[in-house]
Amino acid sequence: MATEPSIPMPPRDLEAIEHIDSTLTFPSFTAQTAWTLGVALRNKLLAFPKPCVIDISLAHGNHCLFHATTHPGTTIDNDHWVSRKRNTVLRWGQSTWYAHNKFSGGEAAFAAKFALGARAGEYAIHGGGWPVRVTGVAGLVAVVVVSGLKQEMDHGVIVQTVGEVLEEMGVEVGEKKKED
Repeated sequence: MATEPSIPMPPRDLEAIEHIDSTLTFPSFTAQTAWTLGVALRNKLLAFPKPCVIDISLAHGNHCLFHATTHPGTTIDNDHWVSRKRNTVLRWGQSTWYAHNKFSGGEAAFAAKFALGARAGEYAIHGGGWPVRVTGVAGLVAVVVVSGLKQEMDHGVIVQTVGEVLEEMGVEVGEKKKED
């Protein structure tokens, strides 16, 4: 029996999560960038036996740039998770892993804090939703979502793959440059 590949466990410290998310910034983000990232994610996720969904959509209008599955067995539930994770990233501008670790009281505490009421089911604070940022652009440009693995792995595979794609693009990944 083949072993699953390992995905580095993402940090739980909010400052560390925020630092990683802010240093993985694209110089630009086009449909070709989304395709390259989506294919890289899918190729990496094919090594896992569990079926996953990958979705990359623009922040404005939720226009889908990439959507794929890895193996048979995904269900409409995976697409609901994609939608809920994307909604969380869009509303709060942070990764869903950040939200998960910030609101350790769970989704009920999260829903109460923001008075979500009947709309609470539209949001998920489980890892796997990640904000795409572009240098020199205020706000989010797109959202990457992975659904199907454990939440820390959903998040970890996105961060790992984004870092690899940025390096392939010639972007220095690591410490963010200090702005004067």
